[in-house]
Amino acid sequence: MHRSKVLPVALFALMAAPSFAAEGPAYLDDRSTPEAVISSFYNAIDRQEYARAWSYYQDGEGVPRFAEFLTGYDGTASVTVTFGQSAQEGAAGSTYWTLPVSLDALNTAGKHSYFAGCYMLRQVNPSMQSEPPFRPLHIVEGHLKSAKGTGQGFAPAKCDP
Repeated sequence: MHRSKVLPVALFALMAAPSFAAEGPAYLDDRSTPEAVISSFYNAIDRQEYARAWSYYQDGEGVPRFAEFLTGYDGTASVTVTFGQSAQEGAAGSTYWTLPVSLDALNTAGKHSYFAGCYMLRQVNPSMQSEPPFRPLHIVEGHLKSAKGTGQGFAPAKCDP
């Protein structure tokens, strides 16, 4: 009788294990710094959570329509992002950041593609946001181009605002 109780539990554990392993990278949603936002954005891409990735752009501004956005990541298996030095500037109740990045994108066929460029991010002063919806630090725009790279560290030295 003891054996019959152990077997179903063991089978359940074996059947459940692949679903845990197939989950991929751990969920990350951090909007506290420009680097954290971009890391979270690519975490969503890695996890194929494209609606979440698209949401890092505020109100759909600075990003293609969702259908076009999806097409841009078709066949992407994972993305490794490397950061350059961010720069910050304040203007009329907002803080803007520029962030140089380099990307190593791996497609589902196992081929690497490299990209480099800059993201611009914005945070409306939280003390000025007196009514919902709250607008967290978000991507305003990103400009990336194909790059020749053989690994990390080929981000631009700086971004022009």
